[in-house]
Amino acid sequence: METLMHEIAATAARLIVEEGLDYGTAKRRAVKVLGAPSRARLPDNDLLESEVRDYLALFCGDTQPQELTALRQLALVWMERLAEFRPHLAGAVWNGTATRLSDIHLQLFCDDPKSAEISLIDHGVAYEPRSVRGFHGHSVEALSFSSLCPELGETIGIHLMIYDHDDLRGALVPRGSDARAPRGNTKAVQKLLQEPGA
Repeated sequence: METLMHEIAATAARLIVEEGLDYGTAKRRAVKVLGAPSRARLPDNDLLESEVRDYLALFCGDTQPQELTALRQLALVWMERLAEFRPHLAGAVWNGTATRLSDIHLQLFCDDPKSAEISLIDHGVAYEPRSVRGFHGHSVEALSFSSLCPELGETIGIHLMIYDHDDLRGALVPRGSDARAPRGNTKAVQKLLQEPGA
């Protein structure tokens, strides 16, 4: 059972890196690819992230660091544009496992949830509103759009998750086995960009 779970994690990691899938979709696809039983025990996100890091080190060591830097620079551009909403970077671009196929996930902590939409309209950004599962497990509003990444020469998906200002309390509490912060503010992202390999 443990062996199968690790096989699922390794296959899902390949799908995440090569196809840009999110963790949940990659796990489900890996089960199908391996022909595993649909009730097979799925790896947790810590194990999957570890497998993604191993895959990146083995197969993408010559390209991934530059792609990650370009994505973090683009994230920082949008964080500075949306500074009034206390933006925090999360996901693969924050944790260092992103490639050019990864989207940027920014979490905004707003006094008025509609103000972020108004800001995008003011910036002339065409966005798509939807609901997604937030970090508390509840449904939150998300605003999705694309933005050109000059360093990569392609457009990147950007997703703004809209939280209440009060949700910021406790949002930076480390989670997972390595006790890293699950998201970072503008200053934290600037620090990552100054530390190659972070």
